[in-house]
Amino acid sequence: MAKKKPETPRSRVRSAIRQLWLRSREHAKALKDAKYSCQRCGVKKSVAKGKEQKVSVHHRDGIGNWESVIDVIFSEILCSPDKLEVLCPKCHDTEHEVNVI
Repeated sequence: MAKKKPETPRSRVRSAIRQLWLRSREHAKALKDAKYSCQRCGVKKSVAKGKEQKVSVHHRDGIGNWESVIDVIFSEILCSPDKLEVLCPKCHDTEHEVNVI
C-alpha cells in the first residue's frame, strides 16, 4: 500500500475549486440568463437520448493564473501544521471576537 503524502495534492485542490464553481450560484445564473443556449451559435443544451448537447460557462476574461490561486490556498488555508492549533468552540469563538469600542 502506498504511503500518503504529508500534504494535499494540488490536483485535489484544483478539483475542489472546479466543483465549487460548477455548483455556484454565479454559474447557475449564467446558464439561466443564457437560456441554456450557446451565446455564439445559439445551440441549446439537451439531455434527450441520442440528441445530447452540452453547454458550458466560460470566463470571458480568463481566470488569470490558476497556479497562483492554488498557491494562496496552500499558504493561507492548507498551511503547515506548525501554523495551526486545535481549539474548543468557546476558545475559537473568543479568538474571533471583534472588540467594539
